[in-house]
Amino acid sequence: MYKKVIKFILIILVMLTIFLFSSDNADCSAKKSDTVIIKATQVFLGKRLSSKEYQKYIDRFVVPVRKSAHFFIYFVLGILMISFIGEFRSIDYISLLLSIGICFLYACSDEVHQLFIPGRSGEVRDIFIDTFGSLFGVIIYFICYTKYRKFKEKKYE
Repeated sequence: MYKKVIKFILIILVMLTIFLFSSDNADCSAKKSDTVIIKATQVFLGKRLSSKEYQKYIDRFVVPVRKSAHFFIYFVLGILMISFIGEFRSIDYISLLLSIGICFLYACSDEVHQLFIPGRSGEVRDIFIDTFGSLFGVIIYFICYTKYRKFKEKKYE
């Protein structure tokens, strides 16, 4: 029982995190992305950046960083979703499709939500990235789960 509740709370927390990031207006969202890019670049290069370098790295990495963030958070959501669904039924292909379907619907709702945020837009491309992230998470979980079950069965033979 506790596992179900904890998994459900984790799913809600991840969904809330996605919702809160999507609630940022365009300037606030860009500032967060820029901060991540600059801090990571400075750590990687081991030096502070000049204002000219600052803009160069932002222009170069803003799209990959933002799209990677979409992929990663939905990767986590996919893992949590399949794990939660596995608490109620056996993990099979129907469970995989259900998990991915729920994540897809949440990605759609997230992009619709962004249509109402100043300076933001809903993008079909982001729905695909989000869904692919959750698909990847679900598949990784399924592979690990299957290997673990086989290992457990061998152990008790």
